Amino acid sequence: MKTATLPALRVDPKLRDAAERALRPDETLSRLMESALESYIAQREAEDDFLARGLHSAQEARKTNEYVSAADVVAKLEKKLAAAKKKAKPATGR
Repeated sequence: MKTATLPALRVDPKLRDAAERALRPDETLSRLMESALESYIAQREAEDDFLARGLHSAQEARKTNEYVSAADVVAKLEKKLAAAKKKAKPATGR
């Protein structure tokens, strides 16, 4: 696949200096910018998916008139968190 270019990006010199200081060994400014863009796009897609699921869920709740209370959701999350913490605890020899 052929590569494409993005429009030139004009930034404050302080931002460019900060970006250059953030570079890893053997990393180019172009690669840092590409990685940042890839990460941001993935984050934006995840946000869009999250919002779509939430809107769909709200629509279903209104249609079926079946709702879950915030207290029930928090209780279920606390139970999952406690189980995860218990599982993550290293085993002791006692």
